[in-house]
Amino acid sequence: MPDPTTEIILHNYPQSPVAEKVRVAFGIKQLSWRNVEIPRLPPKPMLTALTGGYRRTPVMQIGADIYCDSQCILRELERRHPTPTFMPTSEPGLMWCLSRYTDGDLFSLSVKIVLGSAGDDLPSDFAEDRGRLYIGKDWAEGLKRANEQLPHLVAQMRAPLSWMDAQLRDGRSFLLGSDPAAIDAQMYHCIWFIRGRWDGGPEMLSEFPDLTRWEENVRALGHGTSHAMRAEDAIDQAKNTEPASETGATPHDPQDLRVGTLVAVSPDVEGGEQPVEGKVRYADAETIAILRTCDEVGTVCVHFPRSAYRVSVT
Repeated sequence: MPDPTTEIILHNYPQSPVAEKVRVAFGIKQLSWRNVEIPRLPPKPMLTALTGGYRRTPVMQIGADIYCDSQCILRELERRHPTPTFMPTSEPGLMWCLSRYTDGDLFSLSVKIVLGSAGDDLPSDFAEDRGRLYIGKDWAEGLKRANEQLPHLVAQMRAPLSWMDAQLRDGRSFLLGSDPAAIDAQMYHCIWFIRGRWDGGPEMLSEFPDLTRWEENVRALGHGTSHAMRAEDAIDQAKNTEPASETGATPHDPQDLRVGTLVAVSPDVEGGEQPVEGKVRYADAETIAILRTCDEVGTVCVHFPRSAYRVSVT
């Protein structure tokens, strides 16, 4: 029987590009994990019971520790499973800085191309949900502009694709050399999304032969080994274990966060999302982890990045 305090559970759905990033990360480390498939659209009652309201995809669970956002997920995977490493060169700080571009502006551009190109074919409920999530409260106007400006958006995408193609032109297998790294998964999820969800994606990507070769190398890494799991069983696992992550708060926090401080955490965008409330268990420059208790799941610790997230003291 797997140890419930170390077993990796990923709450995700197959079409999610950000979940694909994490699935590739599992492939890099050749990990075994449990796959809980969640709905593509809210409500997601079993997921939000675990997270306290956070509804983005994916979420990783290990016992009663819940990791939101791929930043947190990849850092925790590297901590628990350091070999093979996500950081095969001596520039991990630069790779994390670059990930803020791949997960931010580059992913946002990918979303606008995919959603904008769909036009009126996009189901209205999906358009409203994802438009609000990624574009903001003026999502309808934003999707209309994306449709009208599609050639401009594609032109903006070709520049980073050409940079990646040039990086790979010396025949290297992955972006940093012979070994796959976190940045391969972080770049790949945008390319995977463009190729699979935009009709014009395959033709545009064919312009970049070394990028296409790299795509095949990343795809060949696979997703590790997964086994299906029911959401109810994942909740039971959380309820029957205790949070095992570190406790503490580092000095120099600009918000003076300390263990026990009541806070609310949410993505730092106007996406109409419910903040997650709880007491600080851990805080440093990269991470905020909060304890919360409810009848459905017991006591859990929910982990978020500090970068791109807003922490409000309540």
